[in-house]
Amino acid sequence: MRLTHLRHFTAVAERGSLRAAARQLGIAQPALTRSIQEMEHELGVSLFERLPRGVALTPMGQAFLRRAAAVQNELRLATDEIAQLRGNMTGQVTIELSSAVQMALLPRVIAPFRRKFPDVYLTLREGAFPTAEGPLLEGAIDFYVGPMPDIPQGGELVAEKLFDNTRLVYGRKGHPRAGARFLHELADAGWIRTQVSVDPSSELTNIFQQHGLAPPRVEMTGASTMAIILVVAHSDLLTMLPKQWMEFVATRELLQPIPIAELLPAPPICIVNRARLPLTPAAQFLADLFRRAAGYQMRDETRVAGL
Repeated sequence: MRLTHLRHFTAVAERGSLRAAARQLGIAQPALTRSIQEMEHELGVSLFERLPRGVALTPMGQAFLRRAAAVQNELRLATDEIAQLRGNMTGQVTIELSSAVQMALLPRVIAPFRRKFPDVYLTLREGAFPTAEGPLLEGAIDFYVGPMPDIPQGGELVAEKLFDNTRLVYGRKGHPRAGARFLHELADAGWIRTQVSVDPSSELTNIFQQHGLAPPRVEMTGASTMAIILVVAHSDLLTMLPKQWMEFVATRELLQPIPIAELLPAPPICIVNRARLPLTPAAQFLADLFRRAAGYQMRDETRVAGL
């Protein structure tokens, strides 16, 4: 089986149509059809179910797609690595960052990375570990930086803690609960949660229950940083987010923290990458920049706390 076969198969799977995939690849549809048939003959299974309009992956095709994607990602990473080791600083790096990391660390990272690797194409994805795990394992993402996940020791992924973290409660400027000083004073407020896990409301619920309070009234879920900021800024909903959100100019201008006395812990911030395969030189340099930025972040917070 040739790599051309894998590219043809992936294109058809992504487009759901032989005709559309042929246009994307710039080849004739009969040639693409023969390529898929050769793969199916070699594997001894049907990869696609022919539909009245287009095609759909069979269960065997879905399983094969995961492997095909991983093979192509590894080839791309190997090609980028060799080129960069030879001094040709091109290629691409893809990373996934939590919102807190984007606000606190990314501004310190971008400029030095662009100076070192101006011709490397950088893709930044926003999300939490559940959305990053599969692409990490497949090699589609180089590394993840965000809240520490629960991953087994000695597995395919390794997590390195960068710094501990806490949360703040945020409301709009002039919020009627802005004078609250204890969590119980917010027990009957409405909340918007982040979409960071399978059951994001459990994080809010756990914090309230740890302080002997009933679960909060979660009225909305925000799937993006900007959505949460705008909803909180234009409603009486509250949100509980990592303290790094106050470093974002839009947050400072539109929201205010409510100084609750109780400690509101957040998962530590960490970096996660594959355990047994090295990063490309460009990705390794970027990961080291995040480690350095995390060190600056901790020193800044220590200095502010000591004032």
